Amino acid sequence: MSELKSICVFCGSSEGNDEAIIQEAQLLGQTMARRQIALVYGAAHIGVMGVLAEGALQEKGHVIGVIPEFLKKKEVVHLGLPELITTENMHQRKMKMHDLSDGFIALPGGMGTLEELFEILTWLQLGLHAKPIGLLNTSNFFDPLLEQLELMVKKGFLKYDNYALLLVDETIEGLLDKMGGFKRPEVPKWLNPDRT
Repeated sequence: MSELKSICVFCGSSEGNDEAIIQEAQLLGQTMARRQIALVYGAAHIGVMGVLAEGALQEKGHVIGVIPEFLKKKEVVHLGLPELITTENMHQRKMKMHDLSDGFIALPGGMGTLEELFEILTWLQLGLHAKPIGLLNTSNFFDPLLEQLELMVKKGFLKYDNYALLLVDETIEGLLDKMGGFKRPEVPKWLNPDRT
């Protein structure tokens, strides 16, 4: 079982054009705050990220923003966060977000969101962490991505066990329940960091 005191949420810096996605991002922030789960995210005040943070802040939740210096200078940073961490670069940002979080959720977004999702999934596959990773499939946004992953399994490029590491649900409560019940997968010995 996974105890989720903090969750890192990957999501878009744009709002997109689907109101249901915006509403679900706000509700996720509110739900996490009500459950006393700290939100770790990319520190922006714009897009889905900004809506997510505002949802948590409305419910007096703890929000930790992590942003690299060069993005801070582009004036996208949320100035009303209880905790803001600045890193030198994107790699340090992802490492800090990992270190601060007990789990990860991806909401709809663009290339950056998918890059963050797949990197943290790869780390789980390699045994570099044992934290749950969830996909909130609002408005069936991720259906084509899931079909692509299934094709990768079918064609022999992705093991089903690794595909199954990604927890998927269309509801916030359902996803959080799945993440809370996540059990660390067995990792081949040759993949252990200490090679024992």
